[in-house]
Amino acid sequence: MLTRLLLLAATTACLASTSAALAADGDYSLAEDIQYRDGDDLTDYQKERCRLDVYYPAKQKQFATVVWFHGGGLKAGNRSVPKGLKEQGIAVVAVNYRLHPKVTAPAYIEDAAAAVAWTFRNIEQYGGARDRIFVSGHSAGGYLTSMVGLDKRWLAAHQIDADKIAGLIPYSGHTITHFTVRAERGIDGKQPIVDELAPLFHVRKDAPPLLLITGDRELEMLGRYEENAYLWRMMQVVEHPDTTLYELDGYNHGQMAEPAHPLLLRFVKRVLAQ
Repeated sequence: MLTRLLLLAATTACLASTSAALAADGDYSLAEDIQYRDGDDLTDYQKERCRLDVYYPAKQKQFATVVWFHGGGLKAGNRSVPKGLKEQGIAVVAVNYRLHPKVTAPAYIEDAAAAVAWTFRNIEQYGGARDRIFVSGHSAGGYLTSMVGLDKRWLAAHQIDADKIAGLIPYSGHTITHFTVRAERGIDGKQPIVDELAPLFHVRKDAPPLLLITGDRELEMLGRYEENAYLWRMMQVVEHPDTTLYELDGYNHGQMAEPAHPLLLRFVKRVLAQ
């Protein structure tokens, strides 16, 4: 049954217990500073920023992978593997991408798509499975997650079908056009826009499974919860079979990522069990 889920009282402690099922024994390895774009025409800035790390369970095979995009408003931030996703029996591909003002839209999305495409083409070398790749990220990273997964053209440029992504898990991501993209056009951050650079513009029935997570609607940035609630509603309207929304009561925009990680892990386990 398709339902909207609202988490009324969440704490890191009570959610952490749900992650144990994905935990696995064994060592983990980290391959660092891998350039995910190639070609003779790369700029120095692309060579600097278009890099990723692969954190993976070295003694497992066919494991699931989460491609993780950091937040920072498309203007700041650096890649890291979230603590809550370490030693959970999955790989994490932590990605850097180019930032405003050195680039403008859609460069951020192009980089995100290139990193996901790299993962599809290379994760098997580390022991992972191409059909178990999930995409996630917090804030700006959540926006990039939704754009890459819902607007198929970005991955199509790399001959990858976005529907091959096992699942999308944006944390507190914009579903309207991102405020930095609007600022590039001289549009105020309180003026909502839905155009081709908005995840909402690309609502579709055949998208990968979608888990939307936000902080408390009264503590989030502007209308971030309501944006995600509207995306949830529109996915119901188009009869998407697997969209879920969680609101983490009591957590603001910056605080919500850590208690969201067990929800991601539970989602990964459920999707893989289908």
